[in-house]
Amino acid sequence: MSTLTATTEEPRTTAPDRPAYRVTGRRVLSSEWAKLWSLRSTWITLGLGLLFLVAFGLIAASHYKSEIDSGHVGRDRDFATATAVSLSLFGTNFAQLALGVLGVLVTAGEYSTGMIRSTLAAVPRRLPVLWSKATVFGLVALVVATLGAFVAFLFGSGIVSGTPAAMGLSHAGVLRSLLGAGLYLGLVGVIGVALGSLLRSVAGGISVLVASLMLVPGLISLLPSSWQDNISPYLPSNAGESMFALTHDSTTLSPGAGLLVFLGWTALALAGAAYRLVRSDV
Repeated sequence: MSTLTATTEEPRTTAPDRPAYRVTGRRVLSSEWAKLWSLRSTWITLGLGLLFLVAFGLIAASHYKSEIDSGHVGRDRDFATATAVSLSLFGTNFAQLALGVLGVLVTAGEYSTGMIRSTLAAVPRRLPVLWSKATVFGLVALVVATLGAFVAFLFGSGIVSGTPAAMGLSHAGVLRSLLGAGLYLGLVGVIGVALGSLLRSVAGGISVLVASLMLVPGLISLLPSSWQDNISPYLPSNAGESMFALTHDSTTLSPGAGLLVFLGWTALALAGAAYRLVRSDV
């Protein structure tokens, strides 16, 4: 006689399926935003850029005021034609270094630490990483620079009140100049991001940035004057300066033309960075 034993199988417990996360532009932007503000260098360098822009503008305005009070303003050609705008934006040349260097660190810093491998593993298509870094830092630099330009002008115009350089926000071209300075510094930050991604070296990116914005214009000044007139206005720094200059002459570009030229330089740097990012291995 055989006996049958019934075996009952316990129901299998299956782990709940994990939600499928898709790589979207919004998520890449959010990731780059979080990475940017997690670095101590971001806070320090942005603070230095804001400090340079405001402090040097106030120093220039105070020096102009002291020259007016002493009756020596005519001895300095720069001060002879100075306005509240030009004095307040005197620190732009120093702020561009801080914001441009931070832009280089945003991308080249990841290559130096090796974190770029994790970033590109999460975003295999690669190019959204570059666009997100440029967008996030460009907007941050734009906001900080515009804020600094308006703060420097509001305090600087108060210092030079009652002098030939006195101006207010309602004067023609003042608002355009302040917004142009903020836009210029924001685009400098984007160029820094592109150079960092293109060269993948912090030292190399900073060197090229400083050379293109400060050293090359000095070298061009050694050329014959006829060459200078044809080349100098189209250099990145000179085209950018025409974006926020209050007055223009035959040797400088108009604000609109300067913006187009500087946008061209920015697009060229981004195109080079995009090409290398797609074509070469990490």
